Amino acid sequence: MSADRFSTATRLKALGEQAAARVYRARPPRRNRLTGRAALLALVMCSLVVALAYPIRQYVSQRSDIADQRRKAQEAGRELNRLRDEKARWQDPEYVRQQARRHLHYVEPGETGYIVQDGPRTVSVPKQPAAAQRPWYENLWDGVDSADRR
Repeated sequence: MSADRFSTATRLKALGEQAAARVYRARPPRRNRLTGRAALLALVMCSLVVALAYPIRQYVSQRSDIADQRRKAQEAGRELNRLRDEKARWQDPEYVRQQARRHLHYVEPGETGYIVQDGPRTVSVPKQPAAAQRPWYENLWDGVDSADRR
């Protein structure tokens, strides 16, 4: 058997080996090409997170403060409306008379004022000083009398 018989197959094999050697030799040795880029990207991302953390926290805190101030402003507006209504009621002479009769025990001319005293209570009520249990006008006259005695 001669070498010519395998010459084509041998030549093809040799050519394939040579081509493979050229391809693998032409390629530089494989190294991780993302290492430098990934490190730089990670450094940039960390820098952004650190740089933006405080301003974002301040932003969220300020938004919360703004919401609290708006809620307080709405409450103040409701209180203002309530006080305006109350002021308007106090402008009515009939309302003033009603409140004077109710709280100060005023009576109209020709009327007889009565103070109804309750019987013994079954519910325990904290003890109040004697002056707080009497009508205001008795306390007033007692104050005038005691000042006159001095």
